[in-house]
Amino acid sequence: MNVKDALAFIAEHGIVLERARGPRPNLVERIAGGTIAGSWWAHPRANEIFAILSKVRDYPEIVACRLIDGKVTLIHRRVWPALVLLAREFPVDRLAAIIERHTDSGKHISEEIPWPKWLPPDVKEKAQTLTTERAIVIFGEVLFRYLTDDDKTNPK
Repeated sequence: MNVKDALAFIAEHGIVLERARGPRPNLVERIAGGTIAGSWWAHPRANEIFAILSKVRDYPEIVACRLIDGKVTLIHRRVWPALVLLAREFPVDRLAAIIERHTDSGKHISEEIPWPKWLPPDVKEKAQTLTTERAIVIFGEVLFRYLTDDDKTNPK
């Protein structure tokens, strides 16, 4: 799998987990071509996985946040309008965009851009054309699972 394939995978599914297992497909295991036991950093293709993840994270139509179970979740731009309508159903900290960068000294740091500051204005406009029902269909099992399984442990 290359970067183009990874982006197509995210676009197809709309919402994927970066490396965790859960209710959505897992990009790291898709890149690796199968289940990974333990840390993906120990996988023979770890460098390739890292390179693809880095490029995917830099792609302007993908946002990384901690939407699903606090795990890094990659969301394609086509789903962002639905997220606008359903954002109140999630803890606001789970909607912050995660930006990873390397400093001049080579140190790796993560920064967060709060919701909805990272959201482009045109996405907010597109959200106005959706119904809540359509947004729920787009989000499907992710929203349903969150509201049914995690509702008591993750107050809004």
